[in-house]
Formats: sequence, structure tokens, C-alpha cells
Amino acid sequence: MKVISLKDIEGTEHDVDGGNWVSKRMLLKKDGMGYTVNYTTIKPGTETHIWYQNHLESVFLTEGEGEVVTLSDNKVWPIKKDDLYVLDKHDEHLLRTKDGMSMVCVFNPPLTGKEVHDENGVYPVDDSE
Repeated sequence: MKVISLKDIEGTEHDVDGGNWVSKRMLLKKDGMGYTVNYTTIKPGTETHIWYQNHLESVFLTEGEGEVVTLSDNKVWPIKKDDLYVLDKHDEHLLRTKDGMSMVCVFNPPLTGKEVHDENGVYPVDDSE
């Protein structure tokens, strides 16, 4: 049994600022659950290019609104508080918000907690234990 609080993550190496976003890495690969849970805030007025070539992600919005643009078809997906969006095809996408968003993100395979997007918006896979 574990209880993990956001306040325990703040200011640690698992409180990652990616420029357009801040991600608090709450449940990681080392926890042995087979997935990662992050609490992420997207900064107002940003557009972020993301392409999880190595991960699947589900995102539940807890605050705010914005849009996801899937680049394979340029489809715009409006998203708002209480919506879940699922990147189930390693979708290359843009994430946009005017006023900011907060969300809970679940990744498979799990993250180590130190990842940041590379120049293509990709998180690398870390096969180390």
C-alpha cells in the first residue's frame, strides 16, 4: 500500500518543468506497477508538440480546456475539464491551451521520472531497472 501526495513531489527531482508544462511524477517505473501516473499542468497560451513513439498515454483533465490536434489527419479534438483523451496509436499531436490546464496522465510503459521531450516531442524508453 502506498499513499503519494503532490506536496511530497514538489521541489524534488520528480517535479519536472518542461517549459510549456510542469509534471509531478507520482508513480514511476521503480514502483513496479507497470505504468506511470503524473499530475501535469499546462501553462497558459502554449502549444506543445508531442509524439509518444514509445509510450501510450491516457489523460484526464481536472481543470481547464484546450485542444489536441492529431497531426496524421490534422483533426482538432476540443478537450475540457472532466474529459479523458487517449493517445492509443502513438499519435503525434499538438496540445494547445489558452488559459492553462491541469491533468492526470497515465503512461505505459512506465517512466523513470526524469524524462523530458526530445526535439521530436518523444520520451525515450529507459530499459534499466
